[in-house]
Amino acid sequence: MPTHSAIVALRNSLTGSLLLPADAAYETARQPWNLAIEQRPDAVAVPADVDDLRALLHAARESGARLAVQPSGHGASGALTGTVLVRMGAFDDLELDLDRGVAKVGSGVRWGAVVDALEGTGWAAPAGTSPVVSVAGYALGGGHSWFSRTAGLGSDGLRAAWVLRTDGTHERVDDDIDADLLWALRGAGGVVGIVTALEIDLVRTPEIWGANLTFDVDDAPAVLRAVRDLAVDAPSSLNLFVNSMRMPDAPQLPEEIRGRSFVTVQALSTEGPQERQIDAVRRAGEVRRDITGPTSPAALAAASNEPTDPTPGRGASMALSILDDATIDALLEFRELPEQWPIMGIDIRMLGGALDAPRRAGFASLESVGWLVHALVPVIPGVPDEPGEASLVAFRELLAPNEASQTVPTFLEPDQTLERCGSADGIARLRGLRARFDPEGLLHDGRLPR
Repeated sequence: MPTHSAIVALRNSLTGSLLLPADAAYETARQPWNLAIEQRPDAVAVPADVDDLRALLHAARESGARLAVQPSGHGASGALTGTVLVRMGAFDDLELDLDRGVAKVGSGVRWGAVVDALEGTGWAAPAGTSPVVSVAGYALGGGHSWFSRTAGLGSDGLRAAWVLRTDGTHERVDDDIDADLLWALRGAGGVVGIVTALEIDLVRTPEIWGANLTFDVDDAPAVLRAVRDLAVDAPSSLNLFVNSMRMPDAPQLPEEIRGRSFVTVQALSTEGPQERQIDAVRRAGEVRRDITGPTSPAALAAASNEPTDPTPGRGASMALSILDDATIDALLEFRELPEQWPIMGIDIRMLGGALDAPRRAGFASLESVGWLVHALVPVIPGVPDEPGEASLVAFRELLAPNEASQTVPTFLEPDQTLERCGSADGIARLRGLRARFDPEGLLHDGRLPR
């Protein structure tokens, strides 16, 4: 189907740029961060300013197309037919107010820039594990980070947003001005407006301390139990992740890790050493590698091993209400089954702390949820998809009995909707707000159930 003339005409009216499917640069510009997801929008727009965004809204109104804002390519979930994909890279302003512990961040800014700007200040960005994720995509989708037990979800830290409404009005909005709009932005993102900048809370970090303990897989049952037991009285200043890695028997890997499985416990404290809590985990097995001491957000970002360029991948995420002995044993037995070889990594994140006491009202919440669990299946050229998909289905079925009533939108899989993140009343409220703020349906409806 030919692209509507109102969209084509944007080439001559935008200060920024517009790419159509016939353009050579379109193929790269259209790609999401996860290359396993195929999206082919009618056009890709890179607006230079708010006036360009207004022109895009006008073209959407004239053409019947919708606008889907996707700053860094993360969070893609569909084909985007009949949609103009909007990249916000030009909205790159970053202002820090260290007296108040607040940052104003353009919607094209990625977390790495904020982390670097805060190095050595005694403040940290409530960033996710990857420095290349956009602040806007993360915060507007909920966002769980290294600091979430200390500071809550990324959406909970959203103080205000500069929003372009579909009627062309551009303004700073906070809870005093429009509490309904802010409630929707805290988790459901751009289904109610185009966010050009955010005002977010920073995290006070008097002394950042970290621990990284690696165990052989034989110690995994005791280690996971120790982590689970630690969650009962762990202070909110302590954040803890567990990673179970099963390395393939590949000749390009070093002999010491080739074909072997490991369990790594990573801890981050915002208030200095917490040796007593970590010793309880350390004693659960024989520590093969122990790195403990002062650290920084920049060091965490550098050591994250997250990809810095778009890559294909598949995964499954579950929010769990409990992590009991039976689930731990079943998960570890599943982990070592020969037929589950496609799952390279399983991550388990301890929740609680500040997540159980949100500071601000928002759609996204992990209140009263115990754990986030994620399984990763790499996409390898020449390797069929079917074994990986079967492993992910089995992973979901294994954990289903303990699944919590909601998860966080940034952990949704491509085919999942916001129904998994909120109640029926919450979804109904979102639909009502979308009808109020975007009555013409100019914005993509994101992950709202269709």
